[in-house]
Amino acid sequence: MEHLIHSRVKNIEISGIRRFFNMVANRPDLISLTIGQPDFPTPEHIKEAGKEAITDNFTTYTHNAGFLELRQAACDFILEKYGLYYDSDEVIVTVGASQALDITFRTILEEETEVILPGPVYPGYEPLIRLCGAKPVYVDTRSNGFRLSAELIAPYLNERTRCIVLPYPSNPTGVTLSEQELQKIAELVKGRPIWIVSDEIYSELVYNGEHHSIAKWLREQTIVINGLSKSHSMTGWRIGFVFAPSFVTKHMIKVHQYSVSCTSSVSQKAALAALTAGKNDAETMRSQYKERMEYAYHRLIKMGLEVEKPSGAFYLFPSIAAFGQSSFDFALDVVNKAGVALVPGSAFSEYGEGYVRLSYAYSLDTLKKGLDRLERYLKEKQ
Repeated sequence: MEHLIHSRVKNIEISGIRRFFNMVANRPDLISLTIGQPDFPTPEHIKEAGKEAITDNFTTYTHNAGFLELRQAACDFILEKYGLYYDSDEVIVTVGASQALDITFRTILEEETEVILPGPVYPGYEPLIRLCGAKPVYVDTRSNGFRLSAELIAPYLNERTRCIVLPYPSNPTGVTLSEQELQKIAELVKGRPIWIVSDEIYSELVYNGEHHSIAKWLREQTIVINGLSKSHSMTGWRIGFVFAPSFVTKHMIKVHQYSVSCTSSVSQKAALAALTAGKNDAETMRSQYKERMEYAYHRLIKMGLEVEKPSGAFYLFPSIAAFGQSSFDFALDVVNKAGVALVPGSAFSEYGEGYVRLSYAYSLDTLKKGLDRLERYLKEKQ
């Protein structure tokens, strides 16, 4: 009966991040620096709000887009933090940022349309795009410090271009775009029949300066994706948000409704606490991530690895091109000989080949042990 499975589903793969993690997960004494999941517990006041929701029997369906108080709190949050103005009918509460991306692509993409992506990039976009019958078009950003720019985008624009994805701060590189870079992209796209999908899930984890959204300059053509997984260490609560002009969200809500009806009511109550009493919860985590980043970055530099210094998120993406191995073979060799797991760069498109991703969403002690092992491995390899 397998021949009856949809060909597009058969032709997509499980994320290369998860595939490699699952392959090596059961190895004894392995130090894994693979998964991009905060190692902090969800703040207590958020957990209490979830418990209260259960006690108060707030356990039924909510409005498809999320209950009104939460939607308004989400709008207030991004207005205060990033200067973005949205009404409560211009936000949908989703099952994580992943579902926000899914309903976005299913709403705006059609057969044979094209989506411009920076390479290397998080592997979760391409399968969603292909499931819509659209085509991902990768732009090589390696020569520009992994940053997508108006100059790099321009040659790829054509009548089939429907969307440009701006995933900054970036997974896997940790880079961000400046106001000037975003404004130039906005100027390039303004007035064209092209959407910007701005994935800002790491917006609260920017180390130097402030996070900027292209929606400030291109509101009518921008769909903003965000959520609480990274900012409030709420990965399992599955709370995401999509912000867009109401003429878009009125169609997105149809896709969302038939997909999940609504996001978990208990998680929504916890999210309200996160966006109100806990609106600055990310500060403590951000300071610790920055400390870890500085430590891991300087360790990698001393090992002789070339690596772009991150300005956000919690990843480092060092080059291993000098060793003459594929990123998969290198990462597997590090597992077998050093007992450290890193993600092969090839998981992040062909433009990630020659790199590996290291997540520093782990304690300093774990990072030290893992980097000590990596350093010994590299010395023996030379």
